[in-house]
Formats: sequence, C-alpha cells, structure tokens
Amino acid sequence: MTTETTNIPTLSLNDGHALPAVGFGTYKLNGVAGADAIESALGNGYRLLDTAFNYENEGTVGAAVRRSDVPREQIIISSKLPGRHHAYDEALTTIEESVYRTGLDHVDLYLIHWPNPKQGKYVEAWKALIEARERGLVTSIGVSNFLPEHLQRLIDETGVTPAVNQIEMHPYFPQAEQRAWDAAHGIIDEAWSPLGRANSLLQDPAIQRIADAHQRSLVQVVLRWHVQQGVIPLPKATHAERQVQNLSVFDFELSSAEMAEITALGRPDGRIANQDPNEYEEF
Repeated sequence: MTTETTNIPTLSLNDGHALPAVGFGTYKLNGVAGADAIESALGNGYRLLDTAFNYENEGTVGAAVRRSDVPREQIIISSKLPGRHHAYDEALTTIEESVYRTGLDHVDLYLIHWPNPKQGKYVEAWKALIEARERGLVTSIGVSNFLPEHLQRLIDETGVTPAVNQIEMHPYFPQAEQRAWDAAHGIIDEAWSPLGRANSLLQDPAIQRIADAHQRSLVQVVLRWHVQQGVIPLPKATHAERQVQNLSVFDFELSSAEMAEITALGRPDGRIANQDPNEYEEF
C-alpha cells in the first residue's frame, strides 16, 4: 500500500512505519562538500538518507540534517552495522556510536550491513538491533545483502522479521528469487547500486528505446523499473539537477511489456564483482 508524503509515495513496513519509494545514497559524501550535497538533496525532496558506519560519514549526514530547513521528523536516516562488530556487546556499542556520530537522538532505520557468514554471529547482531530498537536508539531494523537462509535463521531464532533487506539490484541483476522470498515474508527491498555498471547499462539500446518512447532519461526509466516492483532505489547525485531528475519518476508508468523487457536484460555476469556493498554510481 502506498500513501503520499512530500509528493513521494511511501511503502509500508511490517513494523507499522513507512519509507519513501526513492531514497538518497550517501556513499563517499564526506565533509563539507558531502553535507552540502545531502542538504541539497533534502531541499529537493529526498526524505530517506542511506549511510553506514563503514562510510565514515554519519556525522556528515547528521550535520546536513541539522542544517536543513526540513523538520527532523520528516527525515529518515538509515545506517548499517559493519560485519566486524557482530558480537552482541560490540554491536550495541557500535549502534550507540552511530547515533552519537549523527549528533541526533536516534537513527530511524538500522541494518546489518552483511551477514558475514564465516564469522557466523549475525543472529547475535540481530538481537542487538532488537535491543537497540527497544531502547529507542533506532526505530526500524533490517538487514543488507542477506540471502533467504540467513533471513530464515533470524526469524526462526528470534521471532522478529527484518523490515528491510537492502540488496544489489539493477536490470542486469534483477534478483527475482530473492525479491519473491522477501515479498512472501513481508520484507521490503531496497536496491543498492540501482544503476549497476552504469557506463554499460546506460548505453543499453533496449532501455534507450523505452526512454525515447516516454521522453525520459535512461536513468529515470531504470529507477521507474525499480519503483514499479515495490523496490526502493537509492541513487546518489551531488548536482541539484540530477537529484531532481532522479526523483521525477512518479508521473509516468512503464507497461508490463516494457517492465518484462528490462527484466529480461538480467545476465549471469550481471552482479557487480569486487565492488564494496552499497557503493553507488552517481547520476
């Protein structure tokens, strides 16, 4: 179900809260320049800001929020717990540090950055997130880069289903099976690197034909493809014009045939190899 907030539809989470249908990626947005870009994004209508402990810019995000004219209660700040801090006590301390770094009193959405299966402590980390939510440090909790077997274990051992799973997803890696599993369990998916290998994807003739038919950019078509599947893309852009364009995807619709054509671009080598999770292309 969707509602309208600042002209951006929102998606309801399984915990009763909601997220905007498009968010703003902040990877590598640091310092004054980063805060300027994030403040600009807020001014241009973004309400979901995605960061992580590993990005080392939670303070930058917090500074941008404090500088912005947008009321704090309208902004959703999302951060992530790194894999090296999955032990319960370490996880709680790291979450506290994330909140302190922002300079705010809480973080709205907190995710486990990846399951780190070799260490095998992601259930401990999840229990720490549940505790942090109970303490009011965070509002909603979820995961990132989790496969069905990881998610099922969390549910089985804690009885708490993540609200969000942030995954790599783009037309060359459409993640049909993962998305179907998440949807069946009431988990909303966010897409990191929603434009994939942008240099290649944004020269794709099939997407270009669809973009021409709608008189839209290729980026807007790809973001619309995400939105129509109920997936929240997290594009990053430092320039105001690009920020506005990336949000201008709610006044046109792709046909079922166009959606299928884009999804059919998925290929075995579509996954982004050797890329840091949540590293966003800038458009």
